[in-house]
Amino acid sequence: MSLLLALVPVVLLIGLLAADVVAFGEDSSYGANQIAMLLAAFVAGGIGMAKGVQWSDIREAIGNSIAQTSEAMLILLMIGALSGTWLVAGIIPAFIHYGLQILSPEIFLFAACVICAVLSLATGSSWGTVGTVGVALIGIGTALGLHPGWVAGAIISGAYFGDKMSPLSDTTNIAPAVAGTDLFTHIRYMMITTIPSLCIALIVFLFAGYGGGASVESLGLDFTDGFGQAVENSFNIHGGLFLTPLAVIALIIKKVPAAPALFIGCLLGAITAIIFQPETIRSVAGMTAEEGSYAFAAFRASIQSMALDTAIVTGNTMADELLTSGGMKGMLNTVWLILCAMTFGAVMQATGMLARITQTLLNGVQSTFGLVARTTGTCLAFNVLTSDQYLAIVIPGNMLKDAYEEQGLAPENLSRTLEDTGTVTSVLIPWNTCGVAQSGILGISTWTYLPYCIFNLVSPLMTLTIAAIGYRIRKLDASPDA
Repeated sequence: MSLLLALVPVVLLIGLLAADVVAFGEDSSYGANQIAMLLAAFVAGGIGMAKGVQWSDIREAIGNSIAQTSEAMLILLMIGALSGTWLVAGIIPAFIHYGLQILSPEIFLFAACVICAVLSLATGSSWGTVGTVGVALIGIGTALGLHPGWVAGAIISGAYFGDKMSPLSDTTNIAPAVAGTDLFTHIRYMMITTIPSLCIALIVFLFAGYGGGASVESLGLDFTDGFGQAVENSFNIHGGLFLTPLAVIALIIKKVPAAPALFIGCLLGAITAIIFQPETIRSVAGMTAEEGSYAFAAFRASIQSMALDTAIVTGNTMADELLTSGGMKGMLNTVWLILCAMTFGAVMQATGMLARITQTLLNGVQSTFGLVARTTGTCLAFNVLTSDQYLAIVIPGNMLKDAYEEQGLAPENLSRTLEDTGTVTSVLIPWNTCGVAQSGILGISTWTYLPYCIFNLVSPLMTLTIAAIGYRIRKLDASPDA
């Protein structure tokens, strides 16, 4: 397989995706991008079969690739169901209601990043953080009149800091396992690049908040007679509503897998709605007290909020825009895009095209900085080409492990670089599973939030900077505690 031939599907995909953006704008991910990926996969498969690759091998690769993301797709569906029941239960409205009273626009971005960083560090889940607290924070930020890109960037920056540093995170466990080091050595070594990256992000968010020109007064928000009153008229708002999200956080901290934990949170949300929001239950069910029993209305409203579109009509324009949920149905397009993305990556891998492209990336490596730079580039390329952060960690790690050993570098140098790029840049790629998921959860396109994900943008640059100046580059014969 020549390099030129291996690049044909990639060039075709990039061209089709660019054409989709021109033709469909922000709606390109609702069908057009999926077709682009399948067309590129078809071309890659055709070239591979012309070179002797069997269809059975391609089909098996596609099945294995999709199987790897089955849990991720299930989690997305659970997040959709959870957001629906939490809306009807008044949990999300309560987050927004109290958040508007506590968080001012001047410190909101800084506070949102810190909150998501702490929660993600405690739970090890960027998706869980974005899908729960992140959903509430995006609503608060929108209500405060802040640019949605800045708000999403602060949420994602904090969430991916925890995803990198938490011992409960899957990527934090995968990277050292692939590189050949232990978990806590890996985490300690990551602090050299990750802590400065987060500090830079927090400083930027703090100054962006103060310089944004937004304030409660300038926005004309009246929490007594406006948004806040509309929420209070539609829901029974009180502190007891937060028991459900606290229970979900406790489950994740106890290492309950994300999908079951989120589904339990969904069921708790439905129970909370039935107990505390009887009027909302009847409104969502479309039934008055004379038209049927409350038990039937509760069943109908719970199932609808989990599966279908739900909108709470308050009479306040801002509240009506924020208090909506698509349920599981709202996540189906995201699942569709993940299926197509993983199909393209699997075909590229089965035909040997990925191996040919990455082989070229590794030519001419002679220095520590050169090796780290190539690792960074390879992880980024795999995030772009395979559309999956796990592949962007596992495959480059396996490919480059021997190269680090040959240069006398300790394996934690490799594991840190894998996370500094493979984990954090996945959410910046519109067709990557992480980019698709976070964009779908937050309701903001990847292109909109990409420039504002400061932590995710700085992390790869920080790992390159540390390698360039040779700061604390650990050798094979050095003690991990040195």
